[in-house]
Amino acid sequence: MSNVIYLADDEEDIREILSQFLGNAGYEVRSFPTGDDLYEAFNDKECDLVILDVMMPGTDGLTICKNIRAKSLVPIIILTAKETEADQMKGFMNGSDDYLVKPFSPSLLVLRVNALLRRTNMNKEDDNITYGDLVFSEREHTVNCNGKELGLTMTEFSLLECLIADAGSAVSRNDILDKVWGIDTDDVETRVVDETIRRTRQKLKASNSNVKIAAVWGYGYKLEINDENKN
Repeated sequence: MSNVIYLADDEEDIREILSQFLGNAGYEVRSFPTGDDLYEAFNDKECDLVILDVMMPGTDGLTICKNIRAKSLVPIIILTAKETEADQMKGFMNGSDDYLVKPFSPSLLVLRVNALLRRTNMNKEDDNITYGDLVFSEREHTVNCNGKELGLTMTEFSLLECLIADAGSAVSRNDILDKVWGIDTDDVETRVVDETIRRTRQKLKASNSNVKIAAVWGYGYKLEINDENKN
């Protein structure tokens, strides 16, 4: 069965072009002229991935993103205009997994969608992985701390999964971009990594985890267990 994508953009020609490219890639696309229309459809039946323009009539895309994230971990891609570059970071703060700045190639959007859904659709047979007080379930794509789920987005989960594969060792920003986003590093700015790290740190802190993400100056990041909690 094809993955279902909900797309909201107030420009009809953009909706048609993106729907065509995504449809040719094998996805089932439902497009909406406003975020409110998409949100109503999402409340009725969840989809596999959401694409939201920021500036639309009615409720803006960033607010719709925040509202969806409050109830679902569905992957979300934000579309922003060049003159509203600050919306990129606002999008991540509201829970989006990725963003694209207009104008962009529809083929690039398909690559981003492929990367997000490839991670979402993985059904690994591996046993749970434990690091510090975190328990990773690759089958369920969840991370629990002392029995409580952290509520990570797919991108945040993949980020921790990338870091735990080299737990205790530094992973470069470029390697993180390649392994987590699955595309050329030229297509994604390294600050996307930094913002995703910031959000993940907040969730680790909120769960009182003894695992922390340490910065390696000028290089990247690594996972560590707080000294006072090490066995």
